[in-house]
Amino acid sequence: MNPSVIELAATVIFGLAVLHTFLVSKFAKIAHHYPEGSMGENFFHFFAEVEAVFGIWSAVFLAFLACVEGVGGPIHYLESLNFTEPAFVFVIMCMAGTRPVIKLAEKMIVIISNLIPLPKKMAFYVAALVFGPLLGSFITEPAAMTVTAIILLKNFYSKEMSDKFKYATIGLLFVNISIGGTLTHFAAPPVLMVASKWNWGMGHMITQFGYKAAIACVISALSVAFYFKKELTGDFALRPDNKEKMSPPVWIYILHIIFLGLVVASAHHMVFFMGLFLFFLGFMNVTKEFQDAPKLKDSLMVGFFLGGLVVLGTKQQWWLQPLITALTDQVLYFGATGLTAITDNAALTYLGSLVELTDSAKYFLVAGAVTGGGLTVIANAPNPAGYGVLKDSFGEKGITPGGLLVGALYPTFIAILCFELLPSL
Repeated sequence: MNPSVIELAATVIFGLAVLHTFLVSKFAKIAHHYPEGSMGENFFHFFAEVEAVFGIWSAVFLAFLACVEGVGGPIHYLESLNFTEPAFVFVIMCMAGTRPVIKLAEKMIVIISNLIPLPKKMAFYVAALVFGPLLGSFITEPAAMTVTAIILLKNFYSKEMSDKFKYATIGLLFVNISIGGTLTHFAAPPVLMVASKWNWGMGHMITQFGYKAAIACVISALSVAFYFKKELTGDFALRPDNKEKMSPPVWIYILHIIFLGLVVASAHHMVFFMGLFLFFLGFMNVTKEFQDAPKLKDSLMVGFFLGGLVVLGTKQQWWLQPLITALTDQVLYFGATGLTAITDNAALTYLGSLVELTDSAKYFLVAGAVTGGGLTVIANAPNPAGYGVLKDSFGEKGITPGGLLVGALYPTFIAILCFELLPSL
């Protein structure tokens, strides 16, 4: 390994960004020392936004690059990068967070929950945390994360639920979303990065990963639900909708699904899906009596997060690549699971696609990448979307990295058992 000065600087700045994600609650406390609405309060609140972290530190890296290579350095570097994934997540999160999509997913979860022989509240909880993540294999993980997180916020993240329950639920959500997108080859970011090059189709994904992930989702959701059975008993009814909004007619549901389908189909063609998104915003404005306001701010913040991750993550190849190639299959699996916690799992599998790997190494690299995708906010691209939806329900401190890690440990352990012990079909 002979890293350049720029690569070393990028790694140091990347490390500072990771450290920053563990300190966001500290910045939130500092913000409260300033008058409400003041520049100081707004400044530290911005630093307390986990979605802003990698964008902030990528700006620091670009400033360093300008000092070393001149003003043209950052421009040429940015032009060499691919920001399709951040743009795609921004668009799909906006579309998936709309009222008709959430209502449709809710109706489907209700139908499934009625088939589960458990108390109504517990059955809906299990259905949401199994069906919602597995739906990510078809509408993409960012969309499934947004829809499921909003459903959980609306129906379970109320004041009477304990923080322990909330952390266990968000940990379960993040892990199940990460593994739940492996039924297909086009929905999970870490799979997307390698599927084409390694010729992995839907049949391969289902037999090698998908059915194991589905079993893990069911086991984790059921066991967490039974652990918190006291909080998941009693009367339950879906939280009422905004009474000022009319119930969407069937044709609006259909058009929303068509828009989502077209965006998913064109996920690699940013010019097309961004144009389609502009048409979608116009459609929402025309049908606004059936819509809620589009979640542009939350979606933009998540896009900003992922864009910063692309800027900084690309320069980590100098140490990640030799590390991956030096590991045995089992060590690679657990190493990938751990590394995913500090670097986006899509970046990890992308680096793996650049080197020659055996078929078993390919399996363990991707299995580890999706297994560890719920351990931190930065571990999986859709996580900031769920974080953005649920963070306000955790009070002034927000979602702490330690609390999220603890909440994700159990479902991560279940995923490890399933990917390690269950045979491929």
